[in-house]
Amino acid sequence: MVSNYIVIVAGGSGKRMDATVPKQFLLLNGRPILMHTCERFYQYDHTLSFVIVLPSEHIETWNALCKEYAFSIPHKTIAGGVERFYSVKNALDLIQRHQNSQNALVAIHDGVRPLVSLETIRKAFVVAEEKGNAIPVIAVIDSVRKVEAYGSSIVDRTQLRLIQTPQVFKLSLITKAYQQPFSESFTDDASVLETMGETIILTEGNEENIKITRPIDLVIAESLLKSTDSIKYQTPSQQKS
Repeated sequence: MVSNYIVIVAGGSGKRMDATVPKQFLLLNGRPILMHTCERFYQYDHTLSFVIVLPSEHIETWNALCKEYAFSIPHKTIAGGVERFYSVKNALDLIQRHQNSQNALVAIHDGVRPLVSLETIRKAFVVAEEKGNAIPVIAVIDSVRKVEAYGSSIVDRTQLRLIQTPQVFKLSLITKAYQQPFSESFTDDASVLETMGETIILTEGNEENIKITRPIDLVIAESLLKSTDSIKYQTPSQQKS
């Protein structure tokens, strides 16, 4: 049986949150954000193999939090790099050492996006299985202007999309893409794959799938968790009871 993977990249420092605690460890409804994120994917498919990427200096803190909160989802942790590119590459190298089938899929997700819907995850995996990659997006609803040296100009927002995660790929494709040298143009995993000439496939994301970066994002996430019945988590121990 081919094992699929979820790589959760959690390299935040908390500077934009004005917090001394790394943002992935901030409490959301009484538990670290990163745990909520992991549980979304476990709820989608408990057979996924989890790889969590953390700064090396945060791994001991994470291990302590797992004990404190009785976090029981099986996972491997690996140290990240100075850029997100190297963090993902480290995770893919780890997977390659334990995976013989290149038909496996790997989802790559931001550790501070705990509100991704199960449907967003499902669509990404289904499309990636068929077409090799899948990138969730949502439409731009605000007016957008491009700032230039002489002023600014309106941009047609109907041609724009906001990128989300999880971005899902055939393992063989994304592993090959990450053999390239790092470039400042790599803003996400799709941009790494695209430089190989691959067509990027867009799928439907969900508006609640915000990236918790600023204090207001945490307030919004708390409200969504309290008011949305569909956003509920079950830990492995809860599912067995």
